[in-house]
Amino acid sequence: MLWEETFGAQLQKFLRAEQFIFHAPMSEHTTFKIGGEADVLIFPSSAEEVSKIFKLIDLFSLPCTILGNGSNVLVSDKGIRGVVVKFTEKFFGGMRCDGQRLVACAGAKLKDVAIFAAQNSLTGLEFAIGIPGSIGGAIFMNAGAYGGEMKNVIAGVKAVNRLGEFVEFSGGGLDLHYRHSIFQENACAICEVEMILQRGNLDEIKRTMADFTERRESKQPLDLPSAGSTFKRPKGHFAGTLIDKAGLKGLKVGGAMVSEKHAGFIVNTGGATAQDVLALIEEVKRRVQEAHGVTLTPEVRIIGEE
Repeated sequence: MLWEETFGAQLQKFLRAEQFIFHAPMSEHTTFKIGGEADVLIFPSSAEEVSKIFKLIDLFSLPCTILGNGSNVLVSDKGIRGVVVKFTEKFFGGMRCDGQRLVACAGAKLKDVAIFAAQNSLTGLEFAIGIPGSIGGAIFMNAGAYGGEMKNVIAGVKAVNRLGEFVEFSGGGLDLHYRHSIFQENACAICEVEMILQRGNLDEIKRTMADFTERRESKQPLDLPSAGSTFKRPKGHFAGTLIDKAGLKGLKVGGAMVSEKHAGFIVNTGGATAQDVLALIEEVKRRVQEAHGVTLTPEVRIIGEE
């Protein structure tokens, strides 16, 4: 395609060759290991590069999708048209600490940020030790676990809007509530996250993190690809409990299966397609509604060409 050649030539002016891939199979870039090709996948390494990428995307009038670690998404079998901008540990994962202030670039893995906080005897991020996403994705979804959530520690975010302009948000201006942030509406790319944590006892922090890790490893299906928890928590209920009580553990559609270890997870047992997962999601929703009168809502983001 002509636009790809021209677009690629423009990218080469400010990115290294390893920072962009044309016709990238998204099954290799998501934790579900599912998804067709993205027209072009780009890995920025700075906010300045993000600005240039967005200006170029605007110039070419291309659709754009922003991804973090790819841990909470299901990419369609047809893939993603236009540009996917993916924030990764390799290219955009720096962290620094100044007293109780911890700053992390968007591609840093949340687990690593939690460990870095612990190494600096800072408490407040212990809950994040088992969440398999990037810090940017964690803000986007206001990730939480074990009674903690990102809302409690965020002081501010530096981002880039779709016009390539640099913008800043205070923690109070992020509209953070259950699995939601302002970034789900404003299309800005999170580039840098500032957190204010508390001084803590290193041994206590380590013990808490070890406890959360043991709980996660004993209860969650970490041996098979998934996108994490498939459904949001219904008010007054736990999705996994409802699914389990409906007798749906082990229910399969193609290569997709309701985990036999934790019913709140749909896993890829091998060769699952996005259509397999979507069909299974609908069947689980139908049976839970039938059994309990509760409507489940997917937590996993479903993206790509329909």
